[in-house]
Amino acid sequence: MSESLDDRRDALRRRFAVWTPMTLHERLAQVADEFADRPFVITDDRTVTYADTDAWSRRLADGLAALGVRPGDRAGIVMANYPEFVPLKFAVARAGAVAVPFNYLYRTEELRYVLEQSACQVLVTMTGFMGLDQLGMLDEIAPGWDRGEQTALPELREVVVLPTDGRTRDGVRTVADLESLGGAHAGASDGRGAEPGDVADILYTSGTTGSPKGVLITHDASQRTGYASALTRAFEDGRRILFSLPCYHMFGYVEGLMAAMMVGGAIIPQTAFDPGRYLEGIERHRATDILCVPTMTVALLEHPDVATRDLSSLRAILSGAAPAPVWLWEKVRDGLGVDEIVTGYGMTEQGGAMTLSLPEDPLEVMATTVGRVKMAGAAGIPERDGDLTEFRTIDVFDGEPLPDGQEGELAARGPTNMLGFWGKPEETALALSDDGWVRSGDLGIVREDRYLVLTGRSKELYKSGGELVMPKEVEEVLSRHPGVSQAYAVGVADERWGEIGVACIVRRPGVDVESEELIALCKEQLARFKVPRRVVFLTAEELPSTPTGKIQKFRLARMVAERATVAG
Repeated sequence: MSESLDDRRDALRRRFAVWTPMTLHERLAQVADEFADRPFVITDDRTVTYADTDAWSRRLADGLAALGVRPGDRAGIVMANYPEFVPLKFAVARAGAVAVPFNYLYRTEELRYVLEQSACQVLVTMTGFMGLDQLGMLDEIAPGWDRGEQTALPELREVVVLPTDGRTRDGVRTVADLESLGGAHAGASDGRGAEPGDVADILYTSGTTGSPKGVLITHDASQRTGYASALTRAFEDGRRILFSLPCYHMFGYVEGLMAAMMVGGAIIPQTAFDPGRYLEGIERHRATDILCVPTMTVALLEHPDVATRDLSSLRAILSGAAPAPVWLWEKVRDGLGVDEIVTGYGMTEQGGAMTLSLPEDPLEVMATTVGRVKMAGAAGIPERDGDLTEFRTIDVFDGEPLPDGQEGELAARGPTNMLGFWGKPEETALALSDDGWVRSGDLGIVREDRYLVLTGRSKELYKSGGELVMPKEVEEVLSRHPGVSQAYAVGVADERWGEIGVACIVRRPGVDVESEELIALCKEQLARFKVPRRVVFLTAEELPSTPTGKIQKFRLARMVAERATVAG
C-alpha cells in the first residue's frame, strides 16, 4: 500500500529535522555520498548517477580553476537542458564563481545586452540551437572572440563551447576539453571560499515589464525553495521529474533540479517542449511527475498519443505561471490519470515559487487561488510555523502596509529573497525595502489560511482621464463574450487622456466577433472610464510572451500602438 501524503511529509521532516545551510556543490556531494548509484540525470541517450555527476562537476571545476576563474568571477552559461548543464552548474559553484545562466533563445541584441550588463569573465555556450547560431551571434557582438582579440566585452577572458550542432572553432575549447584540462589539474578548485549565504546565481528576469534584470540569489536560497516544494507537494523517495522548462529559469532549476535532489530523485530534462516527446518520455523513463505551464498542459491533453502511451507511472503534475479554470484541472485528472495536481505562484526576486496548492486540495482551489505559502519545516521561518516566506499587501503608491485581508500589492519577506539586482542599485532600492520586503508588482489578497488570490498587476494599471483602471476587470468582462478566446487590456499613451485603454483580443476559432460588440459589452458592464477606446485583434501566435508563457504586456502595448483599430 502506497504511503499517504502525510506519511511522505513526515519522512521529509525527519530527513531534514535541522536545516543545515550548504553551498550547492556541498549539497551535491552530500546527496552523492548517500545515493551514489541512483540516477540523477536521465535522457534518451544517457543516464548519469549522482556519483558520476559529482565527479564530473569536480573535473569541470578544476578545469575552470585552471583557466584562471577566480572566486567571485561570473560564468555565463548559454545552454539548453542538455545533461552537461547539471555538472557545469555545480562546477561553477565549486570553483567559487557565480553562475549566470542566460536565456538560450536570446537573439543577438538581447544576448549583447546581458553579456555587457553581467560582465562575465567566462562564457560556456552552445554552438547552435533551434535554428539560432550562437557562434555567429558572438562574432557580431565581440569580433575576434575566438582568437582572444575581442575588445567589446572587456571582462570576458575565456569562451568554452558545447558542439550542439556538430561545429567547433579552431583554438576554442569544448566542454570536453575543459573536463580534460581539469583532469590534468586535479584539485585545482579545492578550498574555494564560497559560503552558503554568498551569491551563487545571477538569474535574469523574464522581462514582463521591461529589460531583464540580473537577480542575485544565494546558494542557500534555491535549496530552501527546492526543499519547500518537496515538502509541500509531499515528494516520495526517488521522485522522477520530467520537464522541458529551462534550467536558466527558476521553474526548471528549483522545481525540477533542486527539488529532486531533496529526495535522491532524478530529473528527465528535455531541450524543447513537444507534447509527443513528453508523453514518450513519461512512458520510457517512468516519470512520476511533470512540470508544465497551462498552455503545455492543454497541448498534452489534446495530443493523440495521450490515449496510447503507458502513463501509469505518472502521479503528479505542477502546472503554474498562469491561471487556469477548473475544467482544465478536471481534464488533467481524467485524461492523464493524475491525482496530485498543483499550481503555484512566485517570482525570481523572491527565490522562485513561494506558494503552491496542496495535492490534496479540491480542484476549485487551483482555479480561485495560486495556493498557500509553501511549507518549509526546518528550512522555513520559525515564527511563521515553518512557512517559507511571509506575505503581506502594501499600498501600490506609497508602499505602506495594508490591513490583513485587504487587496493591494503583494510583498514577501523571507530567507529566499534576492540580495538585489546586479549592477542596478536604484532598481534594487525600489524593489527591496530596507527591512527585507520584496515588492512583487502583483495585486492580490492574502487570506487568513495563507492562500493567495491574485487580482492583477500593479505595473499594468493605467490612468485614463485621471482615473485608475485595473486591466483584470476589463479582461474578465471581455472574456465572457462567447467569441473571445483570450483578452488583454493595456494602456497606451494618448495626448488628450494621458492614457487610453486598448483591448487585445484573440477570437475563438470560427467566431467572427467585431470590435463594436466588445465595446458595447464593456459599456454595459463597466464604468465609462474603464471602457477600452480601441480594440486590436491578434492571433494567439502574435501574443508576445516569456519562455514560461507569461504575456509581456509592455511589448503588447508597443504592438497595439501601431496596430490599433479605432472603435466605437
